[in-house]
Amino acid sequence: MSSPVVLILGAGPRVGASVADKFATDGYKVALASRKGTGSLNEQGYLSLKADFTNPESIPALFDAAKAEFKATPNVVIYNAAALTPPPDQGSVLSIGASSVASDLNVNTVSPYAAAQQAVAAWDTLPGEIKKTFIYTGNILNKVVLPVPLMQNLGIGKSASAYWIGLADTLYAAKGYRFFYADERHEDGKIKAAQLDGPTHAEFYAELVKHEGKVPWNATFVKGKGYVQF
Repeated sequence: MSSPVVLILGAGPRVGASVADKFATDGYKVALASRKGTGSLNEQGYLSLKADFTNPESIPALFDAAKAEFKATPNVVIYNAAALTPPPDQGSVLSIGASSVASDLNVNTVSPYAAAQQAVAAWDTLPGEIKKTFIYTGNILNKVVLPVPLMQNLGIGKSASAYWIGLADTLYAAKGYRFFYADERHEDGKIKAAQLDGPTHAEFYAELVKHEGKVPWNATFVKGKGYVQF
């Protein structure tokens, strides 16, 4: 049997890099998609793909490239890209232009939705014993409205994505497909924001793909503890 494949969409230096290294250690072939992708294998053996997450129509090509390189379709897909636009008028959150809202929504919601579509189509071709998992790197904004204008577009996207992820996890349960909205928190349940921890994400994501412990789709977690319900 060929090695499992993980496709990581959004390969930043913290979460993306940590998750890639953890899954490689666990025996996965790794494909990383980012704006700086090269279209070739890097020195770690990861497939580096150039991506434009503002364009959802570009997503299928990333799946095709991963399958072509590794001769296997990704059974784990992790969406880690995000975008926001600061309001030009700090005193008016609604000063953000509609075109910027739409562009950020593509990155935060529509492109991951397109990735989930591609994942399901690919998973339908894989043997039943292979676990299939989609993980979206979320935050508290699907639950809490923060009075911070900068967070508007990010909050819109996270909230919208949480809904379809929860719906997909519920309706694809019969096929054994899991969808997670992963949200790292402080121990008191507060938002981690810029303090999020890459290795903690990596460890938790590696556990999520095992489909153990009855972790719900809204997968809130804490460093050193794993899933914690808030």
